Amino acid sequence: MKRFMGIVLGGLVGLFLLSGAAFAVEKLAYVDLSRAFSEYSKTKDYDKTLTEKEKTYTTERDKRANELKQLRDKISLMTDKEKEAKSADFQAKVKSFQDFVSQREGDLRKDQDDRMREIMKDIQEVVKKISEKDGYTLVFNDRVLVYSDKGLDITDKVIAGLNSLKK
Repeated sequence: MKRFMGIVLGGLVGLFLLSGAAFAVEKLAYVDLSRAFSEYSKTKDYDKTLTEKEKTYTTERDKRANELKQLRDKISLMTDKEKEAKSADFQAKVKSFQDFVSQREGDLRKDQDDRMREIMKDIQEVVKKISEKDGYTLVFNDRVLVYSDKGLDITDKVIAGLNSLKK
């Protein structure tokens, strides 16, 4: 029985301490990161730029793939001796095409990742400024919330702050 009372008393003390810590938090807010990200003008500008780069890459890739297909079709019509002579050249062109695709797709991914990091840094800076100005002690990402009061949502402030940044 003494052990049970000790556990209950320890639980109550722990609950009291935790409730004191909860009251120390003065002001909470959350941000819908996906909405802030998508409504930020820099994101839209970057999307246009990346789409143009991807379109240029796709056009070049399709052109090279078509050239390889035409070469393969020509080789298939050749005699075995001619095929043997052209085989090394064809394999070199296939390797060059694969290297091109790998390099360009890697460049596009890196560019996209760099731009996403830059945008996330902007969002963090704006959230920090708003938090300092308005006295928020904790700002959460909406993705981790199970429930929240819409009055705690500062996404509109964040979007306005982002879109007012100089580019």
